[in-house]
Amino acid sequence: FRMSSPEARKTWRFLSNHTQVLLCLQRDPDVRYRDIAQTVGITERAAQRIVADLIESGYVESERVGRRNHYRVNTDAAMRHPAQEGHDVGELLRFLSPESGSA
Repeated sequence: FRMSSPEARKTWRFLSNHTQVLLCLQRDPDVRYRDIAQTVGITERAAQRIVADLIESGYVESERVGRRNHYRVNTDAAMRHPAQEGHDVGELLRFLSPESGSA
């Protein structure tokens, strides 16, 4: 068994950018695109597209509050992949939240 090179290990991640953005919105409902982009390691424009995808798919609701957006994650929304049938996005977010700790 050979370990892959550091470059090869950086080519993929366990969580998609959509999941990473969803986690950002869950942690801070008033987060800015700039902060999402920096946290996830994507461009601001990519962050905007992903947030729009999440809103369009019903995973997130957005409300304008003054000059900012306030987001609410729909934790009851079903996971999209057939392998996660019967599970909602809230389960994933609870599992990945810092407060969940390790057992």
